[in-house]
Amino acid sequence: MQNDAVAKMFVAFVVKRMEMSERDILLCVERLSEAQLWERGGDWENSVGNLLLHLEGNVRQWILHGVGGQPDVRERDAEFSVKAGGSKKETVARFELTLAEARGVIGGVTPERLLEVIDPQPGGTWRHPTVLEAVGQVSGHMQQHMGQIVMRTKQLVQGDVGLSMPRKR
Repeated sequence: MQNDAVAKMFVAFVVKRMEMSERDILLCVERLSEAQLWERGGDWENSVGNLLLHLEGNVRQWILHGVGGQPDVRERDAEFSVKAGGSKKETVARFELTLAEARGVIGGVTPERLLEVIDPQPGGTWRHPTVLEAVGQVSGHMQQHMGQIVMRTKQLVQGDVGLSMPRKR
Protein backbone atom coordinates (compact mmCIF):
# COMPACT_ATOMS: atom_id res chain seq x y z
CA MET A 1 0.00 0.00 0.00
CA GLN A 2 2.75 2.48 0.87
CA ASN A 3 4.41 1.95 -2.53
CA ASP A 4 1.12 2.73 -4.26
CA ALA A 5 0.86 6.00 -2.31
CA VAL A 6 4.41 6.99 -3.27
CA ALA A 7 3.75 6.11 -6.93
CA LYS A 8 0.55 8.16 -6.98
CA MET A 9 2.34 11.11 -5.35
CA PHE A 10 5.11 10.91 -7.95
CA VAL A 11 2.65 10.88 -10.84
CA ALA A 12 0.72 13.81 -9.35
CA PHE A 13 3.95 15.75 -8.80
CA VAL A 14 5.09 15.25 -12.41
CA VAL A 15 1.72 16.41 -13.74
CA LYS A 16 1.89 19.50 -11.50
CA ARG A 17 5.51 20.23 -12.49
CA MET A 18 4.60 19.98 -16.18
CA GLU A 19 1.70 22.40 -15.63
CA MET A 20 4.03 24.86 -13.90
CA SER A 21 6.66 24.59 -16.65
CA GLU A 22 4.02 25.06 -19.34
CA ARG A 23 2.62 28.12 -17.54
CA ASP A 24 6.05 29.77 -17.35
CA ILE A 25 6.84 28.91 -20.98
CA LEU A 26 3.54 30.36 -22.17
CA LEU A 27 4.03 33.54 -20.12
CA CYS A 28 7.33 34.01 -21.93
CA VAL A 29 5.90 33.26 -25.38
CA GLU A 30 3.07 35.72 -24.72
CA ARG A 31 5.66 38.50 -24.40
CA LEU A 32 7.24 37.71 -27.78
CA SER A 33 6.21 38.98 -31.17
CA GLU A 34 5.79 36.56 -34.07
CA ALA A 35 9.25 37.52 -35.35
CA GLN A 36 10.88 37.19 -31.91
CA LEU A 37 9.45 33.69 -31.51
CA TRP A 38 11.62 32.49 -34.41
CA GLU A 39 14.64 34.75 -33.85
CA ARG A 40 17.99 33.06 -33.29
CA GLY A 41 21.05 34.70 -31.81
CA GLY A 42 23.10 32.84 -34.42
CA ASP A 43 23.02 29.70 -36.55
CA TRP A 44 24.26 27.71 -33.55
CA GLU A 45 21.22 28.67 -31.44
CA ASN A 46 17.60 27.60 -31.36
CA SER A 47 14.73 30.03 -31.36
CA VAL A 48 12.01 29.87 -28.72
CA GLY A 49 9.80 28.50 -31.50
CA ASN A 50 12.29 25.69 -32.16
CA LEU A 51 12.29 24.84 -28.46
CA LEU A 52 8.48 24.68 -28.43
CA LEU A 53 8.56 22.32 -31.43
CA HIS A 54 11.30 20.27 -29.76
CA LEU A 55 9.45 19.95 -26.45
CA GLU A 56 6.23 19.06 -28.24
CA GLY A 57 8.03 16.38 -30.26
CA ASN A 58 9.83 14.99 -27.21
CA VAL A 59 6.67 14.80 -25.12
CA ARG A 60 4.75 13.25 -28.01
CA GLN A 61 7.44 10.60 -28.54
CA TRP A 62 8.23 9.71 -24.93
CA ILE A 63 4.77 10.00 -23.39
CA LEU A 64 2.09 9.71 -26.07
CA HIS A 65 4.01 7.07 -28.04
CA GLY A 66 6.18 5.42 -25.37
CA VAL A 67 3.72 5.37 -22.50
CA GLY A 68 0.40 5.87 -24.29
CA GLY A 69 0.99 3.57 -27.27
CA GLN A 70 0.28 6.10 -30.03
CA PRO A 71 2.25 5.89 -33.30
CA ASP A 72 5.69 7.52 -33.29
CA VAL A 73 5.39 10.46 -35.70
CA ARG A 74 8.33 12.52 -34.46
CA GLU A 75 10.74 14.13 -36.94
CA ARG A 76 13.37 15.39 -34.50
CA ASP A 77 15.66 17.10 -37.02
CA ALA A 78 12.75 19.18 -38.33
CA GLU A 79 12.20 20.63 -34.84
CA PHE A 80 15.53 22.43 -35.08
CA SER A 81 15.70 23.18 -38.79
CA VAL A 82 12.60 25.38 -38.85
CA LYS A 83 13.64 29.02 -39.24
CA ALA A 84 10.11 30.47 -39.27
CA GLY A 85 7.51 27.85 -38.50
CA GLY A 86 3.78 28.12 -38.31
CA SER A 87 2.11 31.08 -36.75
CA LYS A 88 2.66 31.75 -33.08
CA LYS A 89 -0.99 30.90 -32.41
CA GLU A 90 -0.73 27.52 -34.21
CA THR A 91 2.59 26.64 -32.59
CA VAL A 92 1.31 27.42 -29.10
CA ALA A 93 -1.98 25.58 -29.69
CA ARG A 94 -0.16 22.42 -30.78
CA PHE A 95 2.21 22.67 -27.78
CA GLU A 96 -0.69 23.12 -25.34
CA LEU A 97 -2.73 20.30 -26.86
CA THR A 98 0.17 17.83 -26.74
CA LEU A 99 1.02 18.72 -23.14
CA ALA A 100 -2.60 18.42 -22.02
CA GLU A 101 -2.87 15.01 -23.68
CA ALA A 102 0.43 13.90 -22.12
CA ARG A 103 -0.65 15.01 -18.65
CA GLY A 104 -3.77 12.87 -19.12
CA VAL A 105 -1.64 9.85 -20.05
CA ILE A 106 0.75 10.42 -17.15
CA GLY A 107 -2.11 11.04 -14.70
CA GLY A 108 -3.62 7.71 -15.72
CA VAL A 109 -0.46 5.68 -15.10
CA THR A 110 -1.08 3.10 -12.42
CA PRO A 111 1.55 2.27 -9.81
CA GLU A 112 2.02 -1.14 -11.46
CA ARG A 113 2.87 0.45 -14.82
CA LEU A 114 5.67 2.63 -13.46
CA LEU A 115 8.13 -0.27 -13.60
CA GLU A 116 7.05 -1.41 -17.07
CA VAL A 117 9.90 -1.26 -19.61
CA ILE A 118 9.12 0.68 -22.79
CA ASP A 119 11.05 1.77 -25.88
CA PRO A 120 9.89 5.31 -26.74
CA GLN A 121 12.90 6.24 -28.84
CA PRO A 122 14.02 3.15 -30.78
CA GLY A 123 16.72 5.05 -32.66
CA GLY A 124 17.83 7.06 -29.64
CA THR A 125 20.57 6.67 -27.10
CA TRP A 126 18.37 5.84 -24.10
CA ARG A 127 16.81 2.47 -24.84
CA HIS A 128 14.33 0.53 -22.73
CA PRO A 129 13.58 2.89 -19.82
CA THR A 130 10.81 2.18 -17.38
CA VAL A 131 7.66 4.30 -17.52
CA LEU A 132 8.90 5.95 -14.30
CA GLU A 133 12.19 6.89 -15.97
CA ALA A 134 10.43 8.16 -19.09
CA VAL A 135 8.05 10.34 -17.09
CA GLY A 136 10.92 11.71 -15.00
CA GLN A 137 13.03 12.34 -18.10
CA VAL A 138 10.27 14.32 -19.80
CA SER A 139 9.61 16.43 -16.70
CA GLY A 140 13.31 17.28 -16.33
CA HIS A 141 13.69 17.93 -20.05
CA MET A 142 10.82 20.43 -19.94
CA GLN A 143 12.41 22.26 -17.03
CA GLN A 144 15.77 22.41 -18.80
CA HIS A 145 14.32 24.00 -21.91
CA MET A 146 11.99 26.21 -19.87
CA GLY A 147 15.13 27.81 -18.43
CA GLN A 148 16.45 28.42 -21.93
CA ILE A 149 13.14 29.93 -23.01
CA VAL A 150 13.09 32.24 -19.98
CA MET A 151 16.65 33.40 -20.64
CA ARG A 152 16.07 33.92 -24.37
CA THR A 153 12.84 35.81 -23.69
CA LYS A 154 14.63 38.14 -21.25
CA GLN A 155 17.23 38.82 -23.94
CA LEU A 156 14.63 39.49 -26.62
CA VAL A 157 12.39 41.76 -24.53
CA GLN A 158 15.39 43.30 -22.78
CA GLY A 159 13.78 42.98 -19.39
CA ASP A 160 12.39 40.72 -16.73
CA VAL A 161 9.52 38.41 -17.58
CA GLY A 162 7.88 38.49 -14.14
CA LEU A 163 8.02 34.80 -13.25
CA SER A 164 9.30 35.19 -9.70
CA MET A 165 9.04 37.55 -6.81
CA PRO A 166 10.63 40.96 -7.48
CA ARG A 167 14.25 41.14 -6.45
CA LYS A 168 15.45 43.80 -4.09
CA ARG A 169 18.26 45.79 -5.64
